[in-house]
Amino acid sequence: MNLMDQRFATLKKQNQTALIPFLTVGDPDIETTVEIIIQLEAAGADILELGVPYSDPLADGPVIQRASQRALKHDVNLRTCMETAVLARKAGVKMPFILFTYYNPVLQMGLDHFFEEVKSHEISGLIIPDLPVEESGDIRRRADEAGISLIPLVAPTSHERIEKIVSNASGFVYCVSSLGVTGERSSFHQGVDEFIQTVKQFTSIPVAVGFGISTHEQVARFSKICDGVVVGSAIVREIESVIPLLNDKNTRQQGLLQIREFVAQLKG
Repeated sequence: MNLMDQRFATLKKQNQTALIPFLTVGDPDIETTVEIIIQLEAAGADILELGVPYSDPLADGPVIQRASQRALKHDVNLRTCMETAVLARKAGVKMPFILFTYYNPVLQMGLDHFFEEVKSHEISGLIIPDLPVEESGDIRRRADEAGISLIPLVAPTSHERIEKIVSNASGFVYCVSSLGVTGERSSFHQGVDEFIQTVKQFTSIPVAVGFGISTHEQVARFSKICDGVVVGSAIVREIESVIPLLNDKNTRQQGLLQIREFVAQLKG
């Protein structure tokens, strides 16, 4: 079991649900990202998605797109994001890391080199949203050999396709709560609870839900039926809102604490 598997196992024994924040690495800069990661863990985050900024996203809504644009101005790339994981470890962060990236940066790095780097940088899982299950065999094999979980995204679809997507999943299955791109929502796809229960019928590994979850009430709602809850855009928006504070040394700590308090409130 890698670090993420261990965390899920511990939470299950404690009858708890994992809070899984997402942030865009390099927004507003790498040094600040490391400090934010420290605050997220202090706020109660269990597992962290490190988002690789990408110029042509498939699943990211406007909030995360803006964060990617800010990070890309500083030339943040796939390698930078993995190095940030190491910097966070050196700063004392213990929680597992998931790398959220699109396939093209992986392909450009080269698959052999990519998995060597992922393993050496203590990444526990991968999410590649534009890699369909039909094309994932080679990546899955390499991930298994490296002890890295390849985490599938599954949206409401037929039972046959759900079974196909989750049959070889590892780490956890990421259920998409709403159709469309990421972003805060006041309501979710009709039948989302039934969809999550269907996914659970086809897998024995943890099931998490994300896309649109932004409040403590929504986290608590899905915690009753899932092993993990992912919060992305709401946290990225909170970071965006305090960038003026983070950029001023006199108010930097205030901005960091505001992010911490927001995540702690989500955790409840």
